[in-house]
Amino acid sequence: MAPHMTPSLYERLAARLDAIPSGYTRTQSGVELRILEKLFTPEQAALAVVMRLLCDPPERIAQRAGVDPEEARALLTQMVQDGLIRAEHGKQGLVYGLIPFVVGVYELNLHRLDAELAALMEQYMQEAGRTSAIYQAPSVHRVIPIEESIPFTLAVHPYENATAMIEAAGAWAVRDCICRVQKKLVGEGCDHPVEVCITFSQTPGAFESDPAARPISKQEALDLLHTARAAGLVHTTGNYRDGHNYICNCCTCSCGVLRGLAEFDVPTAIAHSDFQAVVSDDDCAGCGDCAERCQFDAISLPGGVAVVNTAHCLGCGQCASICPTGALSMERRPRSDREPLPANITAWMLRRGVKRGMGFLDVI
Repeated sequence: MAPHMTPSLYERLAARLDAIPSGYTRTQSGVELRILEKLFTPEQAALAVVMRLLCDPPERIAQRAGVDPEEARALLTQMVQDGLIRAEHGKQGLVYGLIPFVVGVYELNLHRLDAELAALMEQYMQEAGRTSAIYQAPSVHRVIPIEESIPFTLAVHPYENATAMIEAAGAWAVRDCICRVQKKLVGEGCDHPVEVCITFSQTPGAFESDPAARPISKQEALDLLHTARAAGLVHTTGNYRDGHNYICNCCTCSCGVLRGLAEFDVPTAIAHSDFQAVVSDDDCAGCGDCAERCQFDAISLPGGVAVVNTAHCLGCGQCASICPTGALSMERRPRSDREPLPANITAWMLRRGVKRGMGFLDVI
């Protein structure tokens, strides 16, 4: 941008999204602006640039944007339907707030993902690379271990148990994995199942009008966990303790988060679980099934017996779940290797904001 040149509307929107803890990394080419132009109309962008993470009534947003309150109310309603912002019930009616680009705007626009947007997203990922905000600490996602891989003698917290998350919900739905859809649209699709991203809510019927989700029963959601496990996929969710509403089932070939490890070698791309794989040398048959199954190159067989590189192990449990002799199992990591989790998404935002050098006002 030339000196003293007024930033464009979409440059201001990109800066606003980057100024919240989750971030929206800028690039040399400006491809991130073309993505926003495809998702937000100019009128929607003009409202978004004056919005905050904390929700405000439409009148206040309209005042900051310099538009008619009724016009703003109609635009905000449409923006919620378009998956661009969120709405909550306030004391005087609905209030509206920003959501991050990831996890947020991008995922909620699965129904609008076409070849053009997929190509723009791939260009964006490649240009942002290691500097992408999605890979900064604290990690956006955390691995959930396959529960069948955990010895029954070990206590497991609810946030470490995918089944417990699903059991506690009141409504369930499944979405196509936006990462696999995106990679297929750019001609680099993988063979893993696509309709395996599970979302859930405490509110019955929450997904009846969701254009990108198919409502399912609790049992169907539980069955999807087994489908994902059989396909070698890794359970992940938000990197905090409470308030989860989705479980992704990820692969390094397509997942935007896991590609941070596979393509860009960024160790903070995803948080490991509090478990790690261990091997019983006496029981290992040296078949190599575990090494083939592991997506993170954490297992080798240098002497015909499996060896785990715990620095690479994310604690997903895939290796232990398919070991034919039971030689592999999961154990708790040393306490020194377990970072305390933020309590919820708000606490995660505050921690990320501190890591990025933001003040409290930047966070809200």
